[in-house]
Amino acid sequence: MNCLTLKKSNCKSCFRCVRKCPVKAIRFSGNQAHIISNECILCGNCVVQCPQNAKEIADGTEKVRVLLQTGEPVIVSLAPSFIANYGVGIESMREALKKLGFADVEETAIGATMVKNEYERMLREDDRDIIITSCCHSINLLIQKKFPKALEYLADVVSPMQAHCLEIKKRIPNAKTVFIGPCVAKKDEADHYEGIVDAVLTFEELSGMLKEAGIALSPEVDSIEESRARFFPTTGGVLKTMAENISGYTYIALDGVENCMDALRDIESGKIHKCFIEMSACVGSCIGGPVMEHRKRATVGDYMAVAEYAGERDFDVAQPISSEIRKQFTYIEHTIADPSELEIMSALRQMGKFKPSDELNCGTCGYNTCRDKAIAICQGKADISMCLPFLKEKAESFSDTIVKNTPNGLIALNEDLEVQQINTAARKIMNIRSESDVLGEPVVRILDPSVFMRVKSTGRSVRDEKVYLAEYKKYVRQTVVYDKDSHMLIGIMRDITEDEEDRERKENLSRQTVEVADKVVEKQMRIVQEIASLLGETAAETKIALTKLKESIENE
Repeated sequence: MNCLTLKKSNCKSCFRCVRKCPVKAIRFSGNQAHIISNECILCGNCVVQCPQNAKEIADGTEKVRVLLQTGEPVIVSLAPSFIANYGVGIESMREALKKLGFADVEETAIGATMVKNEYERMLREDDRDIIITSCCHSINLLIQKKFPKALEYLADVVSPMQAHCLEIKKRIPNAKTVFIGPCVAKKDEADHYEGIVDAVLTFEELSGMLKEAGIALSPEVDSIEESRARFFPTTGGVLKTMAENISGYTYIALDGVENCMDALRDIESGKIHKCFIEMSACVGSCIGGPVMEHRKRATVGDYMAVAEYAGERDFDVAQPISSEIRKQFTYIEHTIADPSELEIMSALRQMGKFKPSDELNCGTCGYNTCRDKAIAICQGKADISMCLPFLKEKAESFSDTIVKNTPNGLIALNEDLEVQQINTAARKIMNIRSESDVLGEPVVRILDPSVFMRVKSTGRSVRDEKVYLAEYKKYVRQTVVYDKDSHMLIGIMRDITEDEEDRERKENLSRQTVEVADKVVEKQMRIVQEIASLLGETAAETKIALTKLKESIENE
């Protein structure tokens, strides 16, 4: 069973889950996060930290409802952190849960007392160099998956949840057991060690069942003296319940996976000896669990609630023999091999990291160092595009290439009409030698600002307006737009000086041609008129001569 699932549509590639995952058991593919189950320690950090609620915990309510319908008694083992989550006593919880159909409700702190007693026996009777508590399943998984050399120091004792449920089933042979608490990992523990815990609910799932049934919790908080093990869900709670400290040991309580990992590295390197170490994956221990409702971390108020509810003496329990609560832990091998140095260097080069100074180690991708990110790329967990500086440089390089090489002049102004950017083409149009000569300066120094002022005040863009820049003797087609989101005015100028000069030359040529044609026509008409006049005079003279000749012939 996968205790953690992912709502793919919700993932926004913010990489927050990778940053917060202490063992980097998250893989990104197709802009979606995927949990690597054989590396995950189920600490629940990704659930708590995801701003999109993309991570989901497998729901156990349906399984519990089926158990309640079997007719067999279903007994609840209630984690001692319930007092911090609900603010009511065990009697109030028992009353409410019986209304849901549970046969009875008991405190997991009873099992915690048995586990604590076994730890004390180990300290007294076993000659062990280091003992690491085994109450937290996430810590157990951490050691099994990441620190195999420390496995020999992990106490081979069941968790309080298991100890209590074993005791319930021994006392009531046909009983079914349901653990309710603030932990994701307990679901995996129940599934992995079959036959002890039949189902696991989180506090959120229990609250949902109570709400659906319309059951309200009574506000009473009871008190009994035999309940010191109720301290277990707090940092140092195991140590606080122990009756005596065996001399020769150092007693340490650690919370938070990172702190525990530091200690485990020291243990594997041989720096720690004769030490009893209480480890909890959650900061604040169980009261800082990922499914403590409406909280992302343990508070002083949570600790006070537990401390005020805990009694002075141990629960009166029938302590089982050691073999009955023994638990074996084995190494869980990874399936992803570590990459070679050559592969890591190749990945770094793909990320644009060619020398150590290029490795910013900014952590925006979720990994602590660029090298860690490169290893993740080689293992198929990460993608190059997860590197924000790489993407930024790539985007800037791409946009800069476009801006620098476009034939159009580009100029960007802020709302105070000060030059923020100007490209090579624009500088050429305005005979500006260097970009630094105008950056930060008022645009009025180089251009008439009226069009920018008009666009800013009206919000209406100017498109493809022909303008003559008299001071530069240039014609341009000018477009000015106002980007309200970035509070920038963008001017785009297309130099059409050559086109205009060609047009003027053609117009002049046409005009001159027309003038020449007019002159030729005028001259031709004048010549025609002169020829016509001469022909007219000649014709008249001929007519007269012929008339006289005619008359002379007739008289003869």
